Amino acid sequence: MVAVSVIALAAVGCGESSTSAGSDDASKSADGKYSGKGIGLAYDIGGRGDQSFNDAAYAGFQQADKEFGIGGRDVQPNDGESEADKVQRLTELAKSGHNPVIGVGFIYASAVKEVAAKFPNTTFGIIDDEQVKAPNVADLVFSEEQASYLAGVAAAKASKAKHVGFIGGVDIPLIHKFGAGFEQGVKSVDPSIKIESQYLTETPAEGGFSSPDKGKEAASGQIEKGADVIYHAAGLSGQGVISEAAANKVWAIGVDSDQYNQSALKDYKDYILGSALKNVGGAVYELAKSVYEGKPLTGVVRGDLKSGGVGFADSNPKYKAMTDVVAAVDAAKQEIIDGKVTVKTS
Repeated sequence: MVAVSVIALAAVGCGESSTSAGSDDASKSADGKYSGKGIGLAYDIGGRGDQSFNDAAYAGFQQADKEFGIGGRDVQPNDGESEADKVQRLTELAKSGHNPVIGVGFIYASAVKEVAAKFPNTTFGIIDDEQVKAPNVADLVFSEEQASYLAGVAAAKASKAKHVGFIGGVDIPLIHKFGAGFEQGVKSVDPSIKIESQYLTETPAEGGFSSPDKGKEAASGQIEKGADVIYHAAGLSGQGVISEAAANKVWAIGVDSDQYNQSALKDYKDYILGSALKNVGGAVYELAKSVYEGKPLTGVVRGDLKSGGVGFADSNPKYKAMTDVVAAVDAAKQEIIDGKVTVKTS
């Protein structure tokens, strides 16, 4: 994907906004069905640059802009912002003609529900929530537990100490899915393997998804206890997990994006075994494409292993060289796709 040219900075809904080239002019598809100002993308906690969840969404934004030339605007959140700030942000994006307007993360659920009702001719997307029921809303959700199961299999096969760890950003049901899938995957390989499990905070407002220092401290504690493979589902906080794993020469497993290939993590890449992927970028792209083509997606749109909506990244050559690990992960993936294994969500 080619980076979008950033040409302006503006304030939109109490958040910093990057406007991509061409987005100030209405764009039309070749058959004239699309008329709008491109994608309106409102980021989750941590914002663009987290090398994980939000950056995955931005990759989809870039892909859609590259293919369709529609541009758009992506808007950063503010620390400690209110629900009213989210409503204002989405309202401004819709009012200015962006279509679709996408809230990146479940924290936008209430705001999407409220604003979508006011703009019935605009398509809205909400990532990681399926409770917003409206004719112009697409609930973009994923089977994170399936990708996490593969991470668990990889961790169990790669661990020499028979001791692994899981670090979740916030103690909420969404992140429980990651932890549950990981634990089941580990135990499928060897029930005797010890698993450290920890959530950084009780609520998102406490910084569980946006505090690398919290991730670093948690990883340090798990390594001290003996874990030699640590899987995180902690957004920006995961950078601290990965850096601490590398400092101690143990494996880290990333999340959402292929973190081995993230430039900000290049100094630690040799210790990133793989990443549990969630194709957030693909979901953003597909929703934009559907609107561009005049056939907007609505309702629950779920990505799983079978559809390619989740997966496990194998970019690290060291991982590829571990043929027994690769074989185990590939076999586990096929068992899930074939329905032979059902992964728990809690």
